[in-house]
Amino acid sequence: MATLREKKPGVWEVRVFTGTDARGRPTQISRTVRGGKRDAQRLAATLEVGPGSASAAGRKVVDVLDAWIDQNLDTWAPSSARDQQSRVRSIKQDKIAEISIAQLSIADVERWHTRLRRAGLQDAGIRNQHGALSAALNQAVRWGWASQNVASLAQRKTTKKPPRGVMSLDDVRAVIAAAGEFDPAATLALRLAAMTGARRAELAALRWTDVDDDGMLTIDSAIEVIRHPGEQRELRDAPTKTGNARRLTLDPDTLNAIWALRREREPYSPWMFGVGPDLVPPDHIGWWWTRARKASGIDMRWRLHDLRHWSATVSIGQGHDVRTVAGRLGHSNPAMTLRVYAHAFAAADQALAAGLGDLLRGEEDEPTVPAD
Repeated sequence: MATLREKKPGVWEVRVFTGTDARGRPTQISRTVRGGKRDAQRLAATLEVGPGSASAAGRKVVDVLDAWIDQNLDTWAPSSARDQQSRVRSIKQDKIAEISIAQLSIADVERWHTRLRRAGLQDAGIRNQHGALSAALNQAVRWGWASQNVASLAQRKTTKKPPRGVMSLDDVRAVIAAAGEFDPAATLALRLAAMTGARRAELAALRWTDVDDDGMLTIDSAIEVIRHPGEQRELRDAPTKTGNARRLTLDPDTLNAIWALRREREPYSPWMFGVGPDLVPPDHIGWWWTRARKASGIDMRWRLHDLRHWSATVSIGQGHDVRTVAGRLGHSNPAMTLRVYAHAFAAADQALAAGLGDLLRGEEDEPTVPAD
């Protein structure tokens, strides 16, 4: 929307609303033009559809996606940047990218979901592409390019399937013990995966100095693997997947294992799971897991990532609050924890119901309720 004001005869000021800033305050651009009112109107029309304007006129979904990538690329961790750029490239291959955002409807988004599903894309892939489109449209709304985010109103049809199982405590103990048969560092790596829920690349990036004198572990980076066609892979010590650092409490047994291994190996490498000064490939941790899984005799379907799932599921099942669990896992938003581990909350709900039932039957003493 443009406003025109004649500052003096033959001199006009043109102001165009461009959206809002990070604090929600309105922003605008202002230009001065010499001539008549018609000249001012022509300038206003140009500004309303030009770069930085708030108008949706002429803008397509592809323009919104490009603006979203350009605005956020420098703030993402390398792995997140790679994933989001890949998702945007995939969206651009569909005809939805050429629809004007002024005409984009909920039906357009849901038909796009259908095309992706018929092309063989699984639920996770559709969810990831939808998330990228929705985030880009959210930015468009903040900037005043669109009046609403239709992607957030669209419904995604999901294939009903049973949730992935969770490793048993016996399996977790068995695979950690088996790792000790060939390398105590492997035992420690798998124990930390179960204790902290750390991702493979985060384990590979751990240094001895990440454990302080108070027994707290800091996870603030991950080993990024960059593959160039026809060239040797490149390893980089990069931010974590969400770009956030987290500081975690460890139990005494895990701390003792760290101190014992540190006394033996720190003189040879700054990396907790490395030999020498070079970065540790995440595949090295994965190889330990594969070998320990085979030696332990547990089900071959279990992945290293399942230690992370076990950690989260057991923590939730024990009644720990979702914000604490999300913090240990490194989830940027507890809502992700709620979505991924909904099955664990169902188990916790059963325990809660049983506890309330015991109280009503008089089998438990009434708990102390804090005053408001």
